[in-house]
Amino acid sequence: MDTKTKLISAAEQLFDRHGFTATGMDKLTKAAGMSSRTLYKHAGSKTALITEVLKERHRRFQPHIEVGSVDALFDALEEWIRSESARGCLFLRAYGETGGDIPAITEAVLAHKARLYDKIQDIVAIETDGQAMPELAEQILILYEGATAAAIYRGPEAVVSAHKAASALLQQARS
Repeated sequence: MDTKTKLISAAEQLFDRHGFTATGMDKLTKAAGMSSRTLYKHAGSKTALITEVLKERHRRFQPHIEVGSVDALFDALEEWIRSESARGCLFLRAYGETGGDIPAITEAVLAHKARLYDKIQDIVAIETDGQAMPELAEQILILYEGATAAAIYRGPEAVVSAHKAASALLQQARS
């Protein structure tokens, strides 16, 4: 594993576990097993490192939503939560901790969320024989995001419940 990959991996784990604000550069250097000089050489700044972590998280998460049905979408979310843990959405946590005031972080968050919404719109169109149904896509997005948040304290069962609600909405739209 090269130095930058090692740093991004260590930073993602720390940010996910402890938050962005609570994770100082000294914690990052220790976790990554490198000097602060090496860390800054490869990261540039904490903002740049957070942005790189979000980009890497997006890259790892994206294949999980490359599905063709609402059932597969929620099954993939349940699998992600079981394998990655249930601490909520790292993107929304980054946005919340920075208040949306850091353009590079905000851009990474909004790009990720736009891709998720676009994918849900595509899935809705597939499931409704090509109909564009932005309101239904929005409802499914809210169920998906809500399940991600509720899984923090309810576990994967939150995803199962949201999945059932999304399926019912989809069935109603087909009628």
